[in-house]
Amino acid sequence: MGEVNNKGRGEFELIGWIKEQVESCSRMPSGIGDDCAIDQLPSDQQLLTSNDLLIEDIHFNRAWTSMFDLGRKSVAVNLSDIAAMGGKPRSLYLGLGRSQQLEETELKDFIRGFLYEARQHDVVLAGGDTCGSPGPLMISVTVQGLVPTGKAVMRQGSGCGDALYVSGTLGDSALALHLLRAGQMPPVPLAQRFHTPSARIDLGRLVGEQELATAMLDVSDGLLADLNHLLVASGVGAELILSALPLSEAFRSALGQNPSLIDLALAGGEDYELLFSSARHDLEQMALPAPGVVKVGHIRAGTGINIRQDNGDIYHCRQRGFDHFAAS
Repeated sequence: MGEVNNKGRGEFELIGWIKEQVESCSRMPSGIGDDCAIDQLPSDQQLLTSNDLLIEDIHFNRAWTSMFDLGRKSVAVNLSDIAAMGGKPRSLYLGLGRSQQLEETELKDFIRGFLYEARQHDVVLAGGDTCGSPGPLMISVTVQGLVPTGKAVMRQGSGCGDALYVSGTLGDSALALHLLRAGQMPPVPLAQRFHTPSARIDLGRLVGEQELATAMLDVSDGLLADLNHLLVASGVGAELILSALPLSEAFRSALGQNPSLIDLALAGGEDYELLFSSARHDLEQMALPAPGVVKVGHIRAGTGINIRQDNGDIYHCRQRGFDHFAAS
């Protein structure tokens, strides 16, 4: 399995400590400590599985983020993928490549944050692996969830005339990162969105169960980049209304001083809001789980994305969404 950690705690001791922190779960006959987890699945459900990899100095900076919050975020960004399919998260599997600079207390804080966020959504840590790493801290999380058979919402399915909706607000996390890189402390509302994002699980499940969406995904790489994924999958184009973008008070305050920051709402990334198309144009008036949705445009024939200003002109965003393989 794993190697003995350079700080002196062997893998089996670490697994034992983590197991002590994890509450027993009746739906998992076998979990941490065995070679595999065993999960008893309902016959009328389909299994959803997703994985995310977080690497220090690419996806996070430990100088800016506490290990507890990093643990929480590692869970939330994975649960967001389940929400985007209309599912309910069920179990998590954690892989850690532990850098030599990681202290024992920091590792424990990370695990505590990880388990805290998991408990908020009734999700169990069912297994994983760990080993020492000569490089940066690497975090691999696999999440599994359930969705009623035939109810999963895919990226493909948008049709011409469909409305485009997004949940919550956009750009808060990206603006917090922008300020941190400039050596400034972001306001608390922005910092919270950056350090501890929220997966929109209840909203995603309702959208899926009531078949409100023709296609859906979560906004992780930026609104424009992720909308493009949806459009390419469906073979259509889109019109966005710039003034319709949902923005928080903290973001609007900064925008008043620097209008170019609107590009962060369009392409900043790490919003973890739900973006979906729908044949219905009245969802803003529906009683939906928090934080609700805002209509930001519509699907059209053709390809690409037009961002319309109030005067009808097309706005040209100067940024692009996050590219995992772009040169840093």
